[in-house]
Amino acid sequence: MSQYPEARFITSANATKQFVPDTGVEVAVAGRSNAGKSSAINIIVNRRQFARTSKTPGRTQLVNFFDLRPGQRLVDLPGYGFARVSDAKREHWGELLSDYFRVRESLKGLLMIVDIRRQLKDYDRQMMAFAEEVNLPIHILLTKADKLKKGQAAKALLEVKKELHGRATVQQFSALTRHGEDAAREMLEQFLTASP
Repeated sequence: MSQYPEARFITSANATKQFVPDTGVEVAVAGRSNAGKSSAINIIVNRRQFARTSKTPGRTQLVNFFDLRPGQRLVDLPGYGFARVSDAKREHWGELLSDYFRVRESLKGLLMIVDIRRQLKDYDRQMMAFAEEVNLPIHILLTKADKLKKGQAAKALLEVKKELHGRATVQQFSALTRHGEDAAREMLEQFLTASP
């Protein structure tokens, strides 16, 4: 049973003027196109195919707004890295994301989806920089933890924590085994219940 039975897709935006009204509370989810972002969203919301998963990385090319409950939204941001797109498209995404972080007063938290085997890359650092500019709290899910042995996963977690220097909270996560599901949902709830 989903904790968000009323959750539904609202709209996709390719320009700032297409964003939904800036009311209530929203939490953004960002991650490189092969980090397992859609799978992580589906597990946290506990709805299969809520955010579509694809065998082709990089399908999220728009800012996608979802209602979780009245006045509470999840926003799936464009992920890139393996997505084969033009420089102009990449530049457009950069401007769109920069605008998104700068203008959204309802934005209360950022969930970052990072492949535990790849750790933090330039895209992740850029997303963190956008969030830090507006003093937005960040929580990182190190996904695909099931792909590493326990010792390797623990080492990767420590390495990421060391790089972060307390700039964000971080946990292991696996969409396959659902490891870390409760902690991730708890963090989403903390962000959602922040004062509007």
